[in-house]
Amino acid sequence: MAERLIIFDTTLRDGEQSPGISLDVAEKLEIAEQLARLGVDYIEAGFPVASQGDFEAVQAVARSVHGPVIAGLSRTHIADVDRCWEALKDADRGRIHVFISTSPQHMEHMLKMTEAQVLEQTKAGVARAREHTDDVEFSPQDATRTPLDFMMEVLQTAVDAGATTLNIPDTVGYGIPWDFGALIQYIRRNIKGDYITSTHCHNDLGLATANSLAGVQAGARQVEVCVNGLGERAGNAALEEVVMAVRIRADQFPEIEVGVNTEELARTSRLVARLTGYPVQYNKAVVGRNAFAHESGIHQHGVLADRSTYEIIDAESVGQQGRQIVLGKHSGRHAFADTLKRIGLHVQGDALNAAFVRFKELADRKVEITEADLEAIVAEEIGDVASEPTFTFEALEVTGGTVGVPRARVVVTRSGEKTEASAEGDGMIDASCKAIKAATGVDAKLTDFNVSSVTGGIDALGDVVVQIEAGEFRVSGRGVSTDVVEASARAYLNAVNRLVRVQARNEVKPPEATP
Repeated sequence: MAERLIIFDTTLRDGEQSPGISLDVAEKLEIAEQLARLGVDYIEAGFPVASQGDFEAVQAVARSVHGPVIAGLSRTHIADVDRCWEALKDADRGRIHVFISTSPQHMEHMLKMTEAQVLEQTKAGVARAREHTDDVEFSPQDATRTPLDFMMEVLQTAVDAGATTLNIPDTVGYGIPWDFGALIQYIRRNIKGDYITSTHCHNDLGLATANSLAGVQAGARQVEVCVNGLGERAGNAALEEVVMAVRIRADQFPEIEVGVNTEELARTSRLVARLTGYPVQYNKAVVGRNAFAHESGIHQHGVLADRSTYEIIDAESVGQQGRQIVLGKHSGRHAFADTLKRIGLHVQGDALNAAFVRFKELADRKVEITEADLEAIVAEEIGDVASEPTFTFEALEVTGGTVGVPRARVVVTRSGEKTEASAEGDGMIDASCKAIKAATGVDAKLTDFNVSSVTGGIDALGDVVVQIEAGEFRVSGRGVSTDVVEASARAYLNAVNRLVRVQARNEVKPPEATP
């Protein structure tokens, strides 16, 4: 029988302790609902005694979110434990997570307590928590810098008082995988009782995920993690990394199952990034925008032939877009030809060779090669079939706000003929894109939208890049304006024009295919 690895998510507690993050009740609820869809086993919703706001947030999550067990953090003080349970008591299932510091540094400089006092506090706090619920977790804070004999005494005291989970926090990221794994093994061998061993690893040395996995291999059956690796200082072990490591390397974690719905990982990552204001680094494992992007020619050739050559994770299995071929100076001929084909540019034989040489020359001077660059590079080689008349942006009028439905009116011209259309949408940008779709008659699906600032200050230019898809073709467009709604409309129309050109080219057979 496979053993369940319990995923204890602490994004709403330890993750929120990241400098600059402050989530209100509604934001915590939104994240908690997504964590439930993700399928985590526990949600640590906050530290109820920390503030009235945190109490209300934990209470709201406990009352509204179903599926995962809802946990709250508490010091060993009796009043803190009672306050924690008051916030949790309406949950379908609730856990009180009791902690106290045990390292010499913490006891001397923070607690001002002796070892005997810490043992007494541990016993009292856990026992009180057990009066409220039979699901009690105990953590000796700064465990990895705590003398082993004393920590073992504290842990045995906690189990004897009723703790059902022993969490071993590497609070300051001091652990090394083989040493941390050995610590977990030692605890499991020597602490008597019925309990689950857990890990809580910080990333100060960049080893949070590695230490967590070492703990699992040593017998821990709960890991405490945060979405996107959020948390104090350098953060905690990243949920998405731990989950996928166990899934992908099942050979190293035999007979262990994880209940997470991995297809929700990317969505969860994006939501947390948006609500916390902490962006995900481009090269972040599993959920970063470059996690499935390839620029090296050798790598591109491999994944175009078969995904498994350079990708150990199926992008769609974690909710990411499939492989992305990024053209740059390291790209090879296969990726170049594949990209041309995708955007409807038919180039073969000597023309392809000549275009590839020109592409390499440009790539040495320019970091990012756009579709417009590719069109310019190969125009002479294929003849300018792209003279298909395109749409010109003439005017945009929008209304929005919190009262009424957002509406947009656009005016475009094509071959001197002016067309006007109006549409309603979820917002002014959505309405603008729908109005352009109506005015041009070009039906396409918006698949990606990105807005960034070109300059700083209140008069900054908004730079919008969109991607649209119609049938087998996917094209991008770009628009710039001090008004982000206008920039979005211009970007969408730019993409529509590119799609019109691509479709026109596709209708013309390449010379080599002519009978």
